[in-house]
Amino acid sequence: MSAAFRISPALWDKIHHFASFPQTGVSLQQMVLFGQHPSQGTLLKASQFLAEELPVRLAHRVKELDELPHNLSDMPSIRKVKNWYAQSFEELINFPPVQLPQHLRKQLSSTGQDIFLPDSTPNPSLAALQDHDHPLFNLSRLKGNANGIGNVKLRVPLERRYYAKSSSIDWPPSVLDYNARFTRMLEAIKRRHDPTVTTVAQGVLEWKRSQNAKNIGLDIQAWLDRFYMSRIGIRFLIGQHVALNTQQPHKDYVGIICTKANVHDIVQEAIENARFVCEEHYAMFKGPPVQLICPPNLIFPYVPGHLSHICFELLKNSLRAVVDRFGHDAQDEKPYPPIKVIVVEGKEDITIKITDEGGGIPRSAIPLIWTYMYTTMTGQSIDQDFQASDFQAPMAGFGYGLPLSRLYARYFGGDLRLISMEGYGTDVYIHLNRLSSSREPLP
Repeated sequence: MSAAFRISPALWDKIHHFASFPQTGVSLQQMVLFGQHPSQGTLLKASQFLAEELPVRLAHRVKELDELPHNLSDMPSIRKVKNWYAQSFEELINFPPVQLPQHLRKQLSSTGQDIFLPDSTPNPSLAALQDHDHPLFNLSRLKGNANGIGNVKLRVPLERRYYAKSSSIDWPPSVLDYNARFTRMLEAIKRRHDPTVTTVAQGVLEWKRSQNAKNIGLDIQAWLDRFYMSRIGIRFLIGQHVALNTQQPHKDYVGIICTKANVHDIVQEAIENARFVCEEHYAMFKGPPVQLICPPNLIFPYVPGHLSHICFELLKNSLRAVVDRFGHDAQDEKPYPPIKVIVVEGKEDITIKITDEGGGIPRSAIPLIWTYMYTTMTGQSIDQDFQASDFQAPMAGFGYGLPLSRLYARYFGGDLRLISMEGYGTDVYIHLNRLSSSREPLP
């Protein structure tokens, strides 16, 4: 159905209108405070916020997908993704609003005085995503397509749109029905966009083949960073809203956010999953050992799925490096050197260091490891019908593991850094912002 979708001139007009508004970033802390005690009224307010915010974010991406340099916009897979975003945009703006009596509309529009909404802080990753030297940044700045930069319109502050004093109101059945229908639409949109990462990757491969290009340029690299960061944010907002509307309350969870995420348990699970994939891939009885040094009760608010995926990708890289260096049968003759995972808690950050003895990376190749489509594996190809989400990849995929993991770390104000000693091994540092006050970096 989506393959036949076409963007009409009237829809383009609406896309350009919505793309002239800035996006509104939220912090993990704000999302936790809002969703702790959801009622039909607060869920309605959240639905109305997303019905306004998501079209703005989608419009920015559709417009950018249509204006990519070097004819990248003309690639079949890029056009397919552009149509997905435009179709989701159209569904959101055409979704019929809930009909409420005047007294309920008035109560819903007043901010609850009993809700304290702390200010979010700028995300340090935003500077990296809005590199003034990249042509795409200048393009979006000139055309009013950046977050709050250029010829953009002002919007009502977040707390006036997202928060309402509604717990004491007796909401009519139409509100429950509206929340349920809106949630179902969001679930369908999320499913539609599941293969976006791999489809864009396919589009970049199509472009590389059409241009006979070995690597992608800095401008396309910058766009991919911005596009995938935006995708993380859209999926987080949708996933959080769907969870609040469909999941049973849990004392340690607010939607998909775990208020007491246990770092030890999340990392341990990632270790087991990565070792399993390694052993399956190499047909080994027992892969390299992984030692975890972490306080057993270290907890902080985070999205466990994000942290699990980051650790899984990095551990896969370390395991592969060690096996490739020492051979598939090293366990029989001489034990593999262990991979060490060390977790420490500071005042600002929780830092996870993954250390391996896989031989390291040449210094000249360090910048390339953050480049999309860069992989040490031979034979890059992506099945046209590949429907997996971001991280359901084999032992070594198509060069997206490291750059995507860094985006996930940066999304809530953290970072990912790598230091290599060629001839010995690699240290990777995952920095996680334990204060949870950084707003999303919305390029």
